[in-house]
Amino acid sequence: MRRPASTHSRYGIVILLSLLSFFVVARITYLATRSDASLLNRVPFSDRLENFPKTILWAWERPENLTFINPADVGVAFLARTLYLRGSEVIVRPRLQPLRVPPRTSLLAVVRIETDISRPVDWSQLQRQKTIDAVSELSSLPNIRALQIDFDARQSERKLYRELLHNVRNKLDASTPLSITALASWCMYDNWLAELPVDEAVPMLFRMGVDERNVLLFLDRHRRFAATLCQTSVGISVDERLPKLPEHRRIYVFNPKPWSQSAVQTMLAENRK
Repeated sequence: MRRPASTHSRYGIVILLSLLSFFVVARITYLATRSDASLLNRVPFSDRLENFPKTILWAWERPENLTFINPADVGVAFLARTLYLRGSEVIVRPRLQPLRVPPRTSLLAVVRIETDISRPVDWSQLQRQKTIDAVSELSSLPNIRALQIDFDARQSERKLYRELLHNVRNKLDASTPLSITALASWCMYDNWLAELPVDEAVPMLFRMGVDERNVLLFLDRHRRFAATLCQTSVGISVDERLPKLPEHRRIYVFNPKPWSQSAVQTMLAENRK
């Protein structure tokens, strides 16, 4: 039986509304995906770091001659700049000591950030922008392949740090890795790292102070840290060898003294064991 015209109209309207709803949802999903990709400037993390050497030396503020290293096996993360955030100020201290490395060395520019508990950071728009620029502009230095930020952020400074990392990530080229150092305690129980737009968080397994006993107990029971960002790299010092390291693909090594060829060779031999 032929339905009345009004019934056809109702069915047509229902079908039209369904199709419109489908396209609206699809469009929103597409825009949200693009917005998220733009916000975090995402490239799969493994793509950004997979070609880096498995051993990376930290070169801190002192003259370092590393011309003897093999760039195929060893990279260098050197302190390039220190930022002091105090009240409304941003004080930038550049590296003042020479660094010598062979051609084709994988270089990470490290930015150390320090704050003053007696003068909490204002984090005004001007201060934020100065800090973002002071960090991100290092990626344009010759032969720099990645940035690393070293900031022992207090719990009250985490919001500040999170905003800084998101803004720096957005200013970097999509292929440039962004690394951070991390207190080992951040990697064990606290999930705040999961929200950060970085390629790795390197747990610092030396100079741990009051956290050392808890960290050693945790590592004795677990093969890796709970925080996903802390599961690819570890940071150690040549003068504090831990009995057990968590699973890792990359190792950063600190030396309180200037690096020598014999010190690097000894360190590499110990890490192979």
